[in-house]
Amino acid sequence: MIVIIRKRHLAVAALALCGFGLIAYLLWQPVQETGAFAADTVVLDAGHGGADGGAVAADGTAESSINLAITIKARDILLFLGHDVTLTRADEQGLYNDDSDTIRQKKVADTHNRVALINSVDGAVLLSIHQNALPSSPRTHGAQAFYNSVAPARDLARSIQQALNDAINVDNAKTAAAIPGSVYIMANVDCPGVLVECGFMSNPQESALLQTAEHQMKLAQAIVCGYLSYEG
Repeated sequence: MIVIIRKRHLAVAALALCGFGLIAYLLWQPVQETGAFAADTVVLDAGHGGADGGAVAADGTAESSINLAITIKARDILLFLGHDVTLTRADEQGLYNDDSDTIRQKKVADTHNRVALINSVDGAVLLSIHQNALPSSPRTHGAQAFYNSVAPARDLARSIQQALNDAINVDNAKTAAAIPGSVYIMANVDCPGVLVECGFMSNPQESALLQTAEHQMKLAQAIVCGYLSYEG
């Protein structure tokens, strides 16, 4: 219990020193009984990048740059709190092989190389950052967490989802859900994995918001708070 209290006070101090919101969030949340789960390293995966920009907003902004911005902010918070962090990418380059020529080859190599990188990290937990899109419903908005089949990903995703609901999804609460097996990285990593769809690029208002540093920071700190609340 002493360790839990100290970790929470460290998180609050970090958020206060850096000028973040949600300063009291960790203190307000009940302690999760998590058993033996304790990740040695948080692997932060900024989705897409390089030749694969991911979802694209009406103004031409690709999700890959937003994913990276949120990931870097989450990394900085976790490092400040003394956590070990590994990034799958720290810039706009993809993880390609030398013989990757076509866009398809680059995408396949990138996903396979990310899985290999993640699986090489001992005691890892994966937090993958993405943006959603649903052009047929431009009013749909909000952040949602998805989990893979490796325990305790489901409970971790629920903790992150609660933080997202409290900070981002005001009057628009969502529920953490299992991710389809067709998502290659999440289906092939050995560690617990949570993929966070931070918002909808197809919603003009939310897309504009996602491109602001303030909202990106709010998302980063909510994701970290949800992770720390579960980690206990």
